[in-house]
Amino acid sequence: MPVVFSFLGHFGLGISLNYGVSMRISIIAAAVGATLVLGACSTNVVNQQQTNTEQAKAMATSTSNVLFNKSPLTYQAPQFDKLTMANYEPAFAAGIEQHNIEIASITDNPATPTFDNTIVAMEKSGALLTRVSKVFYNLSSVISNDDYQRIEAQMGPKLTAHDDNIYLDAKLFARIQSIYSDKASLNSIDQRLVEHYYQKFVRAGAKLSDADKATVREINGQLSSLATEFSQNLLKSFKQDTILVADKSQLRGLSDAEIATLASAAKEAGKDGYLITLVNTTRQPILGSLANRDLRKKIWQASAHRAMASNGPVLIKLAELRAQKAQLLGYPTWAAYVTADQMAKTPAAVYEILDDLAPKSVAKAQTEAQAVQQQIKADGKNFAVQPWDWAFYSEKVRKAKYDLDESTIKPYFELERVLNDGLFFAMQKLYGITFKAREDLPVYQEDVQAFEVFNEDGSSIGLFYFDPYAREGKGGGAWMDEFVTQSDLLGQKPVVYNVLNIPKPAAGQPTLLTFDEVTTLFHEFGHAAHGLFSQVKYPSLAGTSTARDFVEFPSQFNEDWDIDPEVIAHYAKHYQTGEAIPNDLLEKLLAAHHFNQGFDTTEYLASALLDMEWHSIPAGTKITDVADFEQKALAKHGIDYAPVPPRYKSAYFSHAFAGGYSAGYYAYLWTEVFAADAFAYMAEHGGLNRDNGDKFRSRVLSMGNSQDLMQDYLDFRGSKPSTDALLKRRGLDE
Repeated sequence: MPVVFSFLGHFGLGISLNYGVSMRISIIAAAVGATLVLGACSTNVVNQQQTNTEQAKAMATSTSNVLFNKSPLTYQAPQFDKLTMANYEPAFAAGIEQHNIEIASITDNPATPTFDNTIVAMEKSGALLTRVSKVFYNLSSVISNDDYQRIEAQMGPKLTAHDDNIYLDAKLFARIQSIYSDKASLNSIDQRLVEHYYQKFVRAGAKLSDADKATVREINGQLSSLATEFSQNLLKSFKQDTILVADKSQLRGLSDAEIATLASAAKEAGKDGYLITLVNTTRQPILGSLANRDLRKKIWQASAHRAMASNGPVLIKLAELRAQKAQLLGYPTWAAYVTADQMAKTPAAVYEILDDLAPKSVAKAQTEAQAVQQQIKADGKNFAVQPWDWAFYSEKVRKAKYDLDESTIKPYFELERVLNDGLFFAMQKLYGITFKAREDLPVYQEDVQAFEVFNEDGSSIGLFYFDPYAREGKGGGAWMDEFVTQSDLLGQKPVVYNVLNIPKPAAGQPTLLTFDEVTTLFHEFGHAAHGLFSQVKYPSLAGTSTARDFVEFPSQFNEDWDIDPEVIAHYAKHYQTGEAIPNDLLEKLLAAHHFNQGFDTTEYLASALLDMEWHSIPAGTKITDVADFEQKALAKHGIDYAPVPPRYKSAYFSHAFAGGYSAGYYAYLWTEVFAADAFAYMAEHGGLNRDNGDKFRSRVLSMGNSQDLMQDYLDFRGSKPSTDALLKRRGLDE
C-alpha cells in the first residue's frame, strides 16, 4: 500500500470496493507540466524565470533515466520494460528540485497575481515529480518488494515536507488569496479551480501562525511515516499470516481445481502441502467451502487477529495525531475536518445514515442467523454459530433455499469471457466504446493485459490495463488508478488500470470466477470509465478527482450491469461447451442476489462506524487497547453482533489508516444511494441503451470535479436521490 500524498491537490485515486476484497487508495499526484505561464513583468525577471525553467528542463534531460522524460509510447504509457529500481531515487530527487524551481518562479513573480501566472502555472508544474510518483506508487502496490518498501519509507517524509513547503508558503498563499477574492470575474470552471486551490491551502494550514505551521509540519511527517509503516506491516502479514495444510483430507469441500491452486501456491512458496493465503477482509471466501471446522476457525482467527501486534500501536498513534492536527486547523475532530469538504459536510450527517441502517441490518442478520442455526442442527451439530461457521452453513442454506451450488455456477463465469463478452460488451452497448488489445505495449507483469479504448467513430479515448491475479508482493483487494490523468490543458489522454486479486489457477486450468468476483470486475471498471471518459481542462479537477463520497458512485452504478438480462446472457456460458447458463440456474442465481444481505450490510456498517469512531476522538485522547476501543465503539451503535464481525478490523483497515479513506469508509454506502437511484432511473428509461449511456457519460463521468457534484447528479437525474432504491438493492425493504 502506498503512502498518501497530495502535492498540489491533484488527486489520482486508487479505488477500492467494499465486497469480500479490500481497498487500496493511493492519492498520488501533482499539477503537471514544466512550462510556466507568466504575467507581464520586467525584462530581468522574465530572463531569470526563463533561466529557472531552462534549469528545470535540463535536469529532466541530463540523464538516460527512463523517468526523466515523457514516455514516447502511446499516450505516455510507462516504459515498464525499461524501468529499473535504480531509476526511482534520482528521479524523485530531480523531480522535487525541478518542482521547487517552478514553484519559486510562481511565488517570486513580482507581477500582480493572475489566474494564468499563478493557478494555471501551478497546474503545469511538477511534471517529473508526478510521473515518477505515479509509476512508483502504483507499482509498489502491485509488485512490492524490499526495494520498493525501502524507497517508500525513505520518500514518505521527503515528499510530505515538499508538500508542506508549498501549502504552508505564506507568499504563495497570498497570491492565491488575491485571486480567490476576485474570482467572480472568471468563468465557472476557472472559479472552481481557484476555489479548489484556496481550500486546499486553507485546509493544509496556510492561515496558521508560524508556530502552528511548524507543529503541522511535524505532525505531517509523523503521519506519513506511520501510514507507510502500517501499510508495510500489512504487506508483510500477507506473506507471514498464511496457513499451510499438510493433510489433503482437511480440505474436504474444495474442488479439485481449488486444491490444485493451493498446492501450486505452496510449491511457488517452496513448501510442501497446500498453502492458504488471506484476502484483506475478516471474511475469507474459502470458509464457504471448507467442511473442517477446526481449519475454518484457524483461518478465521489468522484473518481476524493479523497484524495486531505490529499495527496496533501504529494505528493508535495515527488516530491521536490526526485528532491533534484537526484541532490545530480549527476542527473538533479529524472526522469533522475530513467531512467538511465532502458531500456529507458533517460527521452528524454520516452517523445519521449509518445509525439509521444499523438496526435494520442487524435485525436482518439475526433472521439469517436463525436459518444458519437450523442448518447446523440439521447437520447433527450442537454449537452456536460462530464467525467461522457463517459462510459454510449459510452456503448450505442458500443451496437449500435456491437449490444453488457455487460449484455449478463457476463454470459459466470464465474470466476472459466475462471480460470480453460481459464487461466490454455492456460498455459497447451503453457507451459505444470498443477495446483493442495492445500486445505491443510493455506491461509490468506477464499476466497484465493492455487495451486501447475507442469511441464509436474510431477516435481513441485512452489506455486500459487489466491485472487480474493475486501474487506475492501485490496488495490485497481490488482497485483502479491512473498512470496518466486526462487533461485538455496538458494535452493528455488517460492511462488507467484495474487490479483484482483472483487466485491464479494451476497451469492449463481455466480461471473460473465466483459471481462476487464478476461483480468486482464490473465495479472496478466503473472507476476506470470515470477516468477514461473524463473531459476536463485542468488535471486537478479531472477524472476521479472528486470527493470520496462521490467517487464510488460510478463504480457501484456499474456493478448492476452484470445481471442485466442481455449482458448476462451474452457472457454466462460454459467454459467447455459454450452453452448458455440454463434458465433455471440463472433464475436461481438472480433470486439469490439478495441472500445474506443482512450479514453483508452489518459487517460493512460495523467497519464504517469503527472508522468514524476512531476519527471522532478529540485531541488529547489516549487509547491503550485497540480491541477494547473496537468493542465499545460497536456496542455504542448497537452493531456488536458477535457472529458478524466488522469487514475490516482496525489492524488491517487500510482504508482508514493507510489508504486515504480515514473518516471516509462511509462513502461506499453514501454513494450506493446515488448508484441504486441512478440505475433505477435508467431501468425506467429503457435500461441498457446508448441514450442512457451517453447521458450518464456526458453529465457525470466526463465532468470530473469541474462543477458541484450534486449538480452533476441533478443534470443527469433531474432530482436528488432517495434511499428507496438502495433498500431494495440490498434487500432491506423485505
